[in-house]
Amino acid sequence: MTQTVEALFDQGIERYKAGEEPAELIPVFKDICDRAPKSSAAWACLAWLYLLSDKPAPAVKAAQKAVKLNPQDPQGRVNLAVAMLDAGKPGVRQHVEVASQVMGVAEDLRTEVMQNIDDGLTRKPDWKSLARVKEWLA
Repeated sequence: MTQTVEALFDQGIERYKAGEEPAELIPVFKDICDRAPKSSAAWACLAWLYLLSDKPAPAVKAAQKAVKLNPQDPQGRVNLAVAMLDAGKPGVRQHVEVASQVMGVAEDLRTEVMQNIDDGLTRKPDWKSLARVKEWLA
């Protein structure tokens, strides 16, 4: 029996939280994105996994899709800003500003995004672009 996209997504998140290597989870989230192309959360997760795997070019594309699907999601904006910094692309400021605005009115989103940033810096301590974005959001 085929698993639902939601079940695959939840399992992928659990595997990530359990410490599985991001590169091993990329195919899982690519499959989820193929099966649910309008899921901004799936695209944001895929972008994050690419970033953790030092693949900024596909991270930019995945993050752009996440932001296009849900322009008010601060995590998608943060992922796009970090991917653009990692890829050396301009236009980062607007994404950080939108993320900051949304986080300013939604404390639960602020907490979640900052926890994700801290997780990223734990997994990849020398991640300069993520540290810069964290500073800008603080």
